[in-house]
This record gives sequence, C-alpha cells and structure tokens, in this order.
Amino acid sequence: MRITVFGATGGVGQEIVGQALAVGHEVTAVVRDPDRLPGPLEGVGPHGVVRLDDGAAVAGRDAVLSGLGSRGRKANGVTERLTGRIVSAMEAEGVRRLVVVSAVPVGPEPADDPLVDRLMRRAIGAVLAELYADLARMEAVLADSATDWTAVRPPRLTDGPRTGVYRKVVGGTPRSSRTVSRADVAHAMLALIDDPAAVKQGVGIAY
Repeated sequence: MRITVFGATGGVGQEIVGQALAVGHEVTAVVRDPDRLPGPLEGVGPHGVVRLDDGAAVAGRDAVLSGLGSRGRKANGVTERLTGRIVSAMEAEGVRRLVVVSAVPVGPEPADDPLVDRLMRRAIGAVLAELYADLARMEAVLADSATDWTAVRPPRLTDGPRTGVYRKVVGGTPRSSRTVSRADVAHAMLALIDDPAAVKQGVGIAY
C-alpha cells in the first residue's frame, strides 16, 4: 500500500512510519522542514521525505495518515489549519482515505464512566481546553470534507511499546480511558485503514 504520513517526525508519526515500512508499505513522510530533521527517517529515502507544502505529497496514494498536533498548550488553530490543507490536497487529487489523531475528550463521554474518571477528564479538559477546541474544529473540517476519514481518539500518550492489545470503540469512548502508547496509536491507525466500519467515525482507543 502507498501511504503518506503527515507529522512524520512526531512521536506518533515516527511510529506510523516505522510500522508501515516494517509490513511493506511504501511511505512518503511529510515534514514541515526537512532541514530540521535530526537524521534520515530510517527506511525512507530522501525522495520519500517532502515538505508540508508539496502538493504532490498525496498524489496517487492509497491512504493518508496524520500525526499532526500542537507541541504545546497553545494550539493557535494549527491542527485545524494544517488538516484543512491536507483535505484540500486530497480532494484535488481524488484521494479519499484519511486517518488522523485526535483525542479522547473530543469524543462522547461513556455513560458508565466512574466518577473519578469523569472528574479527571474535566480537569484535564480545563487545562488543555485550547488544544481540544482545535481538535474539535479539525474534526468538523473532516466531517465537511469529501474524504473517507477516521479520527482516532487516544487518552494520555505514553512512550511504551507496541502491544497490539487495547480497547477500541467505533463512534464512542472506552470506559476509564486513561493511557495508551504512541506505538499502539500508530498500530491502530494502520489497522483502521481497511476497516469500513471506521469510515467517517471517531474511534476511541485506550488500554
């Protein structure tokens, strides 16, 4: 499969690239500034690293995956804005499948969530309100697009290993969603590419 990965130098993006290459996908890694790469992305040749503003980044691809997100608490609309550019490029090229990273607080709260989890979620939501508002607007961009999108919504990300064992709820949120590793987020995103039930849906994942 030919895939393009946006945000390829971030924590989730690097995991997507590595895992995709490991199973034989052809990967184009999209970064904001290739000159700032700490080194070559392992397995991706120079021809496979392109700038964010390269319109050819999505041409002829089977799927586009995005690990884009703000690097701090001040989102400044960056995820909404950059995802809008991705969507526009995909629509212009007739590429349909898009899988992006969002966050658990953007999705619905489980009706049976324990009180402690509901309180934690609201406290974190208050602190990171700007980031989650940016992600909610990003999901609105997806909903208005012609793409076959999926928004993967993890809770707090860790640097743990890929396990391939996590809970997944299409259109909802797992009960007591607290953590999941970046490696397992990448694993879920790649697995969801071919899942028709996840098209035009948010998918909550957590351990």
